[in-house]
Amino acid sequence: MSSTLTVAAAQIRSTDDPVENLETVRRVSAQAADRGAELVVFPEATMASFRSRLDTVAQPLDGPFGTGILATAADLNLTIVAGMFTPADQHTTATGKVRNRVRNTLLVAGPDGNIAATYDKVHLFDAFSSRESDTVAPGSQYISVDVAGWQVGLATCYDIRFADQFHELGRRGAHLIVVPTSWADGPGKADQWDLLTRARAHDAQAWLLGAAQAWCPDSVTGPFGIGRSSFNDPTGAVRARLDGSPDLLVATVDMKAVQRARATVPLLT
Repeated sequence: MSSTLTVAAAQIRSTDDPVENLETVRRVSAQAADRGAELVVFPEATMASFRSRLDTVAQPLDGPFGTGILATAADLNLTIVAGMFTPADQHTTATGKVRNRVRNTLLVAGPDGNIAATYDKVHLFDAFSSRESDTVAPGSQYISVDVAGWQVGLATCYDIRFADQFHELGRRGAHLIVVPTSWADGPGKADQWDLLTRARAHDAQAWLLGAAQAWCPDSVTGPFGIGRSSFNDPTGAVRARLDGSPDLLVATVDMKAVQRARATVPLLT
């Protein structure tokens, strides 16, 4: 295992078309690989934006989108994390409607072209007058995955408001936590995102890479992205942050910083 790992947050703007979005993943992953990235992280809802009807756009892991991500990772010899929607269950809402729910899934594609891990979003966005649980079934496990000897914890968007998940991932040995997100815009939302990325890196005493959907005018009406992809060190300090536009954040994480933070302030023991 190397003491450093080069990582990238791909801040894209997903459309409603999984085929178009897969082409974006291929193009941006190649750019990340050209810049030395060994791990590239795409946002929540990479496969299709939240404008889509989730139960009709959802695909199994071995569907066209998932297999395309796996092939891209193998072609470029890197690990790719991308958000997608997978079929889940039938659910009766509080108003009596029966809906086919999906899972809000992170697919981790390894450089060998196989699935390295999947993570289903545990904490659903039942807040700000929204009920994600009406259309999305919750996951039940916190997940980490090995990437070139580094333990990488997985979390999605609203998860970042729950300190226990990040503290637990740190206790389990995560050196880096990636947080794909499709954060809505609105009063105070940018400040909250900035605060929470710093706090959760500190809680886990791990590097944190938040990969966000780029801002668009519709972001003020729903979870379509605010940008501000963030790279934080194990003390919570901001090392890099993007603005709202589509962009690629490439950075290097250092194992010594994790060891130093945990030795100096032993929060996880």
